[in-house]
Amino acid sequence: MRHSSSSLSGIFAVSVLSAAVSSAIHAQTPALQEIEEVIVRAHPLSAEGLAQPVAVLSGETLNRVVSPSLAETLRDIPGVHSSSFGQAVGRPVIRGLGGPRVKVMEDRIDSLDVSVSSPDHMTMVEPFTAESIEVLKGPSTLLYGSGASGGVVDVHTGRIPHEVPESLSGSLELRDSDNANQRTAAGRIDGGVGRLAFHFDGFYRNADEYEIPGFAESGGFRAREEEGGHDDDHGDEHDEDHDSHDDEHNDEAEAFGMLPNSQLRVQGGAFGATYVGDKGFFGFSIASYDAEYGLPGHSHSHHHDEDEHDDHDDEELHDEDHDEDHDDEGAEGGSILDLAQTRFDLEAGMEDPLAGLRAINFRLGYNDYEHIEFEGSGEAGTVFATEALEARLEFTHHELFGFEGATGFQLSNREFSAIGEEAFVQPVDTQTLGLFWVGQRNLGSLGLEAGLRYENVEQNPTQGATRDFDLGSASLGLIQPLNDSWTLSGQVDYSSRAPVAEELFSDGPHLATQTFEIGDPSLNEETAANLSAMLRYQFGTLDLSLSAYVSEFDDFIYEASTGLEMDELPVLQWTQTDATISGIEADASWQAMSWQGGTLTFNAGFDSVRARLDSNANRNLPRIPPQRWRLGAIADWNGLVAELSWRRIDDQDDIGVGELPTEGFDDLRLHLGYTLDAWGSPVQLFISGRNLTDDEQRYHTSFIKDLAPQPGRTIEAGLQMRF
Repeated sequence: MRHSSSSLSGIFAVSVLSAAVSSAIHAQTPALQEIEEVIVRAHPLSAEGLAQPVAVLSGETLNRVVSPSLAETLRDIPGVHSSSFGQAVGRPVIRGLGGPRVKVMEDRIDSLDVSVSSPDHMTMVEPFTAESIEVLKGPSTLLYGSGASGGVVDVHTGRIPHEVPESLSGSLELRDSDNANQRTAAGRIDGGVGRLAFHFDGFYRNADEYEIPGFAESGGFRAREEEGGHDDDHGDEHDEDHDSHDDEHNDEAEAFGMLPNSQLRVQGGAFGATYVGDKGFFGFSIASYDAEYGLPGHSHSHHHDEDEHDDHDDEELHDEDHDEDHDDEGAEGGSILDLAQTRFDLEAGMEDPLAGLRAINFRLGYNDYEHIEFEGSGEAGTVFATEALEARLEFTHHELFGFEGATGFQLSNREFSAIGEEAFVQPVDTQTLGLFWVGQRNLGSLGLEAGLRYENVEQNPTQGATRDFDLGSASLGLIQPLNDSWTLSGQVDYSSRAPVAEELFSDGPHLATQTFEIGDPSLNEETAANLSAMLRYQFGTLDLSLSAYVSEFDDFIYEASTGLEMDELPVLQWTQTDATISGIEADASWQAMSWQGGTLTFNAGFDSVRARLDSNANRNLPRIPPQRWRLGAIADWNGLVAELSWRRIDDQDDIGVGELPTEGFDDLRLHLGYTLDAWGSPVQLFISGRNLTDDEQRYHTSFIKDLAPQPGRTIEAGLQMRF
């Protein structure tokens, strides 16, 4: 295993934070509470209200739902799902769209990792150190470019402070889970001296293989294996067939009760500092991230050595410390992904810099990332590396031609390479330049939003011709209060997306998806006409919203089956056709009771999405989430909080070619917390239970849903201290 001096930063930072908490515990802050005013920092018009659907997690709500993966943290937001790849990996899926159509950001700059390249690659943002997480549902290409045609998830860390705090503050959180013996520690310190503000944070998480209610393989997958017909079922977009080895499979002990090779270890930390002047600020941060985790559900040795099929011999792997050399893990080990990242960020802002301008803001992020995928034998396999930079400059202006808004430009450069036996895409350099404007004005009671963007994307492979794309996007939104309680909003968008390197230049076995992928260097840009509407009712403590949307795609990019096999894997070809995606979402919250020191609130949610290729009315897109229902209640009284929630995920029978149906499941959760005063600071003790009915849970959005279910019943306890 690789080690660098930065790999220990997470442990060191958490240790420093623990010591600081004990020595600075007398610093006073108010008790834990929710942030009442919601400000969407990912959008410059947020202060005026948005026609685009937005969800924000912060404060106590975020503390209750935070999970190891970003997408699992967002699980209760209507329209947001997870492309889970074990407990370590989960990229958000928004309204049925994921991968390169959803942009994951950290403080308004792209995560700059390789999570778009493959579903088994971790998103390099840490939910446990987030101040808030914002989700912009629907096209967000105006502000953030081609990679945001499905939506945006922005994680705000506060690593670059914008003002000097009046006193030293911080937090420390410790968690311990019975399932997989998962232990988490995270902490932060924020302070300042004179005009200088500073920030420290650190985190550490370790987990063994996790327990599951039954077999790792789904009943449908095992039945297909037994019938011996799965060779005929390789279809377009389906990534579940995890080896052509029927004879060996029948002789192997099937994984039961534990998901092999699902362990993880994650650690990291960050330091930030800002100089704050009378009218502006300038700050920077540097962060490191180090992780090692197993890749459940597939074997990397399959296609080049048929004598080493070890898919189901992994059940006793990696319970030992992962700091041991990979060469000692033996041929029976599962595939391991070992990564390291260093990220550097800059931000500067100024208020009222010139006549007509309200503010100027500059952001820059630079990331140096590398991971090695180790074979079960401990040998180094494929090396993925990226060196990426993104910068944006925004000018927020006063009223101009009746509109207040923001204009600016965004540029990025990404040098990506994948080297090794299983490198399915050649090295590619990608450059983008975008110019944008968004504005808002009121016409009586009617709120009007508009925006335009031009973007150029250039893809430069090491072999083959350079591709150059000129993209345009436009948006028009309306917000109309109908009376004191009802508000109607709607938005029309035209968005365009350039194909990513993997869609253009893939040519090789992709073992994470169990396919042989072939790109198409002649792909055109993908465009979509989008229409969305939302009706909202607010009266007293009752808040209801209903949203509907439809997107008509031209030249939708997807993987189609060729009916061929190569290296014993089904061959999929990236291609284009028209597609339609539509859906509805509902959300409700009602504070039913309030009394001195306490409240009782009920909430509910629903979402449903359909996605079809227009070239064939019976052809569903793959990995589209099923209908989902949510009911919950939360009560708090004099420091005691109790939350009970139930989610019903329906069966998914509207499947793509080659997919298996996915059975629905229930998810019952309970959270209990009590906040007490310790040495003048609030300390919250909590215990929570997830999947309390121990249901077999499989996310249809997951590439390995038939090979790797979600964890079984899990009980977690912990404490959070703030000062």
